[in-house]
Amino acid sequence: MKAFTDVFQFIWDNDYLRFLLIVLISFIAAFLIKLIVAKILKPLARKTKTKIDDLVIKSISSIIFYFVLFLGIKNGLQHFEFQSPILRNMIDSCIIFVILLFILRIINNFAEQWLKEWKVKTRTTADERLIPLSQKILKAFVIILGVFFILTSWNVNITPLLTGAGIAGIAIGLAVKDPIANILGGIQLVLDKTFKVEDKVELESGEMGMILDIGLRSTKIRTFDNETIYVPNGYLANAKIKNFTQPDVSIRVNVNFGVEYGSDTEKVRQVVLSALSQIDTVLSEPKLKVQFINMNDFSLDFVARAWVKQYTDAYATKLKMTDEIYKALGQANIGIPFPTHTVYTKTSD
Repeated sequence: MKAFTDVFQFIWDNDYLRFLLIVLISFIAAFLIKLIVAKILKPLARKTKTKIDDLVIKSISSIIFYFVLFLGIKNGLQHFEFQSPILRNMIDSCIIFVILLFILRIINNFAEQWLKEWKVKTRTTADERLIPLSQKILKAFVIILGVFFILTSWNVNITPLLTGAGIAGIAIGLAVKDPIANILGGIQLVLDKTFKVEDKVELESGEMGMILDIGLRSTKIRTFDNETIYVPNGYLANAKIKNFTQPDVSIRVNVNFGVEYGSDTEKVRQVVLSALSQIDTVLSEPKLKVQFINMNDFSLDFVARAWVKQYTDAYATKLKMTDEIYKALGQANIGIPFPTHTVYTKTSD
């Protein structure tokens, strides 16, 4: 035991041998920690329901070895009588680089996992473009931050760099204001779930159609004339949008019609109700309604309100309702008025 103590003391008193001993211990510790992560922590993480621990352990498994090793080298160098600033800064830079690499791997792993999950759950391509874009932005931010930390460790004054970066950022922001607004609008549309692919929508500007794709910068809509329009997401994020598929795909169809004055309003209701109830696409619940709404200049105005199961049946049902109302009123001898003018002439004796 005394011999071992003497050998250890001899090694510890020698700067170079002590440095080698610390590096050796650090190497063994780094290897053991990496082994524990691979053989114990990884299997435990697979048993949990969440994927977060799997991604973190996957990211740390290949980095932890170098992190512990560089910490040991840095600690070993502190025992030398000479303190080389260059060598110390190099070790600090290596440690910052390892931490930087660890964060970048976490970003990559999380982005790959989320892209894999969201791609299956959604039919839009916005998430397929949004996640890689966010990944690149985060990686660029982390790399810039890491460079600043490395420069600081070398005692480089980064204040002028920050000032220049701020001015450049303002200039770039003004130049790409509209594209950024569209990208942020796309993010807002995806997160708010304003609409999804195949939803029927009507824009505030009057365009109506079906959503084909929600992109990162614009949304593609196919009109019922089979025309495709591209609408910037920045506009959609701030516009009123009528979504015919929410809260569900059923929709009410309204048909306005008029009958001549003197008609029995109750008879009009019964005739029209009887005719419209025969249409296959008209639902029995909510109930079909025919309402007397106005006494116009030339007619008594009614509206027939019917519900259909699918919004895709609305237009065809409206055409069918209009046709059936016209036929039913004609068969019941109920007149359909048209604007008339009576002209009185006065003749002098």
